[in-house]
Amino acid sequence: MPSIEEQDSPLPAGGRTLIVDATDAQCYPLPSAALLDAGEYDRIYIRPGIYEDKVFVSDRRVWLIGAGRDQVQIYCRRGGPLYLQRVSGGRIAGITFRYVGSDQHSAMNVLDSTCVIAHCRAMEGILSGVILYGPECRVTFSDNEVCRNRESGIFVFAGAQPRVADNRCLENHHFGIAVRDAGSLPEIIRNQCERNMLSGMLLFHHAGALLVDNVCRDNQHWGVVLTPDTHPNPAAAELPILNQLAVNPRGACTMTDEPLADIGR
Repeated sequence: MPSIEEQDSPLPAGGRTLIVDATDAQCYPLPSAALLDAGEYDRIYIRPGIYEDKVFVSDRRVWLIGAGRDQVQIYCRRGGPLYLQRVSGGRIAGITFRYVGSDQHSAMNVLDSTCVIAHCRAMEGILSGVILYGPECRVTFSDNEVCRNRESGIFVFAGAQPRVADNRCLENHHFGIAVRDAGSLPEIIRNQCERNMLSGMLLFHHAGALLVDNVCRDNQHWGVVLTPDTHPNPAAAELPILNQLAVNPRGACTMTDEPLADIGR
């Protein structure tokens, strides 16, 4: 029987709980092994531990609940530890995803999906830590920590329209949150972008975004960087009024045709 802690996470009606615990022979040794047996409404609960695994979910719902991002870590050497493709619903929560290889991969790769990702951590991607992309990407990405990735923390592109709220993006090598491409229109609300090596946020190459109640502070450059072809809401002049952007060495907000010049692009 699952413990009280395991029962606390909401279970879809009619589903089972499949338990992952590498130290218990009666449980699944890896999250990917449990996914092979999981039905559309089954929940996978991951007990505390460090798991070397690659979680790939495609064309289905997923319910993947860890004991907490400080207690559960899934890492991978040969690719990103989490890849979602056309995931139609469900929830992923309470897990740290860590990429420890040397090729160009992200810690979380989310294509055209509509699930909820909450209370997780994404770290050490060679690309951006979290990539949210595709015109059908409507994922809710909330209350996560995205840290120490080699490019930006969260990168929204290729027409994605996710809700990105209440996340903490810190110590990434480029920007805390970046948005690119016409049709990309995320809601970016109440996020904290701190101590990133460029600026807190970037909108470029015809991107749009709702930017409200975010805090960008102690980044190496600006609070927010825009290119002239972007469509922020509110308008650029009002961004410092509806967000906290002042505490950055170069200032609150700037507009430039060359937002990536500092990294040679």
